[in-house]
Amino acid sequence: MPSLKEIKDRISGVRETQKITNAMYLIASAKMRKAKADLDKTRPFFTTLRSEIKRVFRTVDSVIDGKYFYPDEDDEPLDGTYGYLVITADKGLAGAYNQSVIKETENLVAAHPDARLFVVGEYGRKYFRAHNQPIDEDFIFTAQDPTLIRAREISQYLLELYDKGEVEKLYVVYTDFLSGMTAKVISTRVLPLHQAQFAPPAGEKKVENPFEFQPSANAVLESLVPSYVSGFIYSALVDSFCCEQSARMSAMDSAGRNANELLDDLKREFNYTRQRVITQEITEIASGAKYQNDKR
Repeated sequence: MPSLKEIKDRISGVRETQKITNAMYLIASAKMRKAKADLDKTRPFFTTLRSEIKRVFRTVDSVIDGKYFYPDEDDEPLDGTYGYLVITADKGLAGAYNQSVIKETENLVAAHPDARLFVVGEYGRKYFRAHNQPIDEDFIFTAQDPTLIRAREISQYLLELYDKGEVEKLYVVYTDFLSGMTAKVISTRVLPLHQAQFAPPAGEKKVENPFEFQPSANAVLESLVPSYVSGFIYSALVDSFCCEQSARMSAMDSAGRNANELLDDLKREFNYTRQRVITQEITEIASGAKYQNDKR
């Protein structure tokens, strides 16, 4: 049986740990609210940009052909190296958030081994290095406090590789923030784009007076693609960051509840041990008094 001092020390340690988990919960909550507010401020621009790309496709009867666009048949396989932008966290303590993204990435690499990984977040970089999975060592970006500037830097880096032909397809593997309680790991092909991705809803009225594009519709679309890719990556970074904070909040809340249960068990054990010590002391005093009486 542990002594009273040992139990007191354990109770003190659990309480100190509980203070840390509560603080981490509050910090994660504040970070998530800030990231969502930043995304809401910039989302209208990229929503409008996607709508403009959609309008261009609606007014062009011919198939768009260019370096950023998929051939007419979407089921045509594209040989070559696939690039995967993998968004993880910089640290753990976020439940299954990191492992879910890593598992999805491993499944994608297993299906197409000729792949290059561009990892955001220190947790993912450490994991893939430890498992001897080649990653782009020059691609070093943090997952904390995502900004539009960082998204543009990432998109510029990846677009340069795509333009050089070093990457045939570009995917983004991230966690989509569906709601405050649910999240889902998604792998989305960013490049090349396909006309079907911007198809209008069924029954939408056709454009009667098509626009004229100078120098061409292809050139207009290709000038919009870098901004579109930047916006998508920024949205993925913020969604993933919100999911990370939500997962951390859930993990810290669970840790806090477990700490309360552990404290209840320790308090019961402390009371039981104290009563046992008191009973033992009373027994020793009574035995000593009886011995003295018998001796007299």
